[in-house]
Amino acid sequence: MNSLPNHARPLSRRGMLGSGAAVAVAALVAGCNEEDRGGSTNVSFVRGAEPRVRRGRLKQSICKWCFQKHWDLEALCKVVKELGCESIELVAPSDYPTLKRHGLTCALAGSHWFDKGMNNPKYHEMCLAKIREAVDLAAAAGVPNVITFTGLREDIADDAGAKNCVDGLKKVVGYAEEKKVTLVLEMLNSRVPEDMIGVPGYQGDHLDYCADIVRKVGSPRMKLLFDVFHVQIMDGDVIARIRQYAAYIGHVHTAGNPGRHELDDTQEINYRAVFRALADVKYTGYVGHEFLPTRDPLQGLSQAVALATV
Repeated sequence: MNSLPNHARPLSRRGMLGSGAAVAVAALVAGCNEEDRGGSTNVSFVRGAEPRVRRGRLKQSICKWCFQKHWDLEALCKVVKELGCESIELVAPSDYPTLKRHGLTCALAGSHWFDKGMNNPKYHEMCLAKIREAVDLAAAAGVPNVITFTGLREDIADDAGAKNCVDGLKKVVGYAEEKKVTLVLEMLNSRVPEDMIGVPGYQGDHLDYCADIVRKVGSPRMKLLFDVFHVQIMDGDVIARIRQYAAYIGHVHTAGNPGRHELDDTQEINYRAVFRALADVKYTGYVGHEFLPTRDPLQGLSQAVALATV
């Protein structure tokens, strides 16, 4: 007998339809089409055929860590392919061959952790070594982005922390340029004291602060990781900031606020408008769905993918 629970087993196309995910997508798209008033449809309906999410103007990715309780990597690859996405991100380099076998990529690779970052010179040697290693592995596998963080404030003033980040990142960005891999600096919220939802004490907790670091590093291979969830909590004005920093955005993350859950009507961010804004500024990177599901994970992912298909 298969030891995996039903929701963790690899899904066939028939299983997808039976799960109710297709119904969720169809219902959502019907609402979107009503809203769009004749705009481009997101699902193709052919008599006798199942709904298929069309490729929109944004490339979509799924964050593995959010769904690892629900599916192993093989099963998640099948789900991601069925949903029409191109990537599973933040996987271990040892997982790159599995993604490749399924015709997927990894849009974003990890490096050092977020608590000990580039704002403190005593961590530079460790961070730079981890970034270089991640860049090497990413370049070999065709992974476009490697993440980096400012780190916690500890006793470092904000201006000093920013300068330390610039100085440290300048030591490695040339290497990233050579390997054709982009470093993305993530802003995190410092307001929510819950593990993996907020990071109290994180120095890069405002978008302007992180964008200034990126600007001063001054490389086309140094960008922002624009996490809509964190930006909403700390700064708001998400669409205005997308337009303001469009040239600096290298990767995008999504989650509903509050709670870091589904992109549904229980949370406050108008994701349909956010995705349109990203497409309208001609954003060409990936949108990575990084929410923690509270219900059927397939239904939540189907909804997120349909919303982002603009």
